[in-house]
Amino acid sequence: MLHVADMTMFHAPSSGGVRTYLEAKRRRLRTRPDVRHSLLVPGETTSVSDDLYSVPAPPIPFGNGYRFPLRRGGWVSTLLALQPDVIEAGDPYVTAWAALDAGRKLDVPVLGFYHSDLPRLITNRLGEWSGANVDRYVKRLYRHFDRVLAPSQVMADRLDRLGVDNVHIQPLGVDLSTFHPDCRDESLRRELGLEDHVRLLAFAGRGSREKNLDELLEAARLLGPDYHLLLIGSGMPRHLPDNVSVTGHFCSSTEVARLVASVDVLLHAGTQETFGLVVLEAMACGTPVVAARAGALAENVPLGCGQLCNPHSPHAMARAVQEVFANDPAALGRQARRHVEKHHAWDRVVDGLLGHYHAVTGTRMQPVLEEVTHG
Repeated sequence: MLHVADMTMFHAPSSGGVRTYLEAKRRRLRTRPDVRHSLLVPGETTSVSDDLYSVPAPPIPFGNGYRFPLRRGGWVSTLLALQPDVIEAGDPYVTAWAALDAGRKLDVPVLGFYHSDLPRLITNRLGEWSGANVDRYVKRLYRHFDRVLAPSQVMADRLDRLGVDNVHIQPLGVDLSTFHPDCRDESLRRELGLEDHVRLLAFAGRGSREKNLDELLEAARLLGPDYHLLLIGSGMPRHLPDNVSVTGHFCSSTEVARLVASVDVLLHAGTQETFGLVVLEAMACGTPVVAARAGALAENVPLGCGQLCNPHSPHAMARAVQEVFANDPAALGRQARRHVEKHHAWDRVVDGLLGHYHAVTGTRMQPVLEEVTHG
C-alpha cells in the first residue's frame, strides 16, 4: 500500500483552491484499497480524526481562520510517527521545510506543489524591491524537492526562469457533480429584480486587488443597462454602477454553483491567476467565460468555450462580452462542459498525481481490476 501524506497551511473554513484540491483528492484516494492518505493541517490543538491531523499553529490576526505555523517540530514529529512513503508540501513556508526535514529523516521522496506565485504575491504587497530576495528564496526551497508540481504552464515557466528544475505540470480538477448545468436556477433573475431581456454576467471569487474588479465595473458601465453584473463573494467594492450587484458574503460551493450556472457569462479580469479554478467551475456549469488573456486563464479558456480579451482593458472585455452574445452562448456553454469533463475530472487528476507518486517512489501503479462474473 502506498501511503501519501499531504501538508499545508492553506486550510481554513474560507480557504480557496488548495483546500478544494486536497479535499477532492482525499475523497478519491480513500476509495482506493492500494493507497492510504494522511492530511496535516494547522489547528488550535493537536488532534487526529480519520487520518486528518491537526498540528498547533497560531491564528493570523484578521486572517479569516488561517493559521501560520512558526515551528517545524510538530509537523516533523507527526510525519515521523506516520512514516509515509511520499510527502507533498502544499505551501512555501514552514510546513515545506518541515516536509523536507522529515523526508530526509525517513529517506522518502518529497514533492512540492507550487500552488501560489509567491514572488508576485510579495511584490504586489511590498513593492518590486522585494522581488529579487523572494525569487532567491523560491529557487532555494523548490530545488530541494524530488519533484515540483505546477498547476499550469505559466507557473511551470516561471519556476523554470527562476532556475527550478524537475517541474511537472499537474492541472487541478473540478467536482463535476457539484458544478453542473442542472444547478441553473431560473429564479435568480427575479431575486435580482431583472427583466427577461437583461443579459446576466457574474464574477466569483475574493474581492482582492489582483482580481482587477475595477476593470469589471468599468466594463459593466460600458455595456449599459441591458447587461447586469453580479459579484459573488466577500470583500467586494462598495461603490457600484447601477447595473452591478453583490452577494457580499462568502458562498459555499453549492451556492456558487447555483449562481454561476444561472448566469449567461462568467467574467474574469485577473492577470495573475496560477490556475483560475472558478473559470473551470463555471465551464462545468455550462457557462461560457470571458477572461483576460493572461496568466493561467489564457490556458484554461480554449477556443469554443468563451472569449479571451486584452488584459487591463475594460473596452476589450465589453467587446468580448458582446461577441459572445452575437454568437450562441448556450452552445459555447455546452462545449465548455465537454472540455472540463474531458480534461479536468477529479478522477483523471488523481490518476495523474498517483503517477507522480509512483515515479518518485520507484513503485508501480496497481491496475483497477473490474469484477468478472463467471457463468
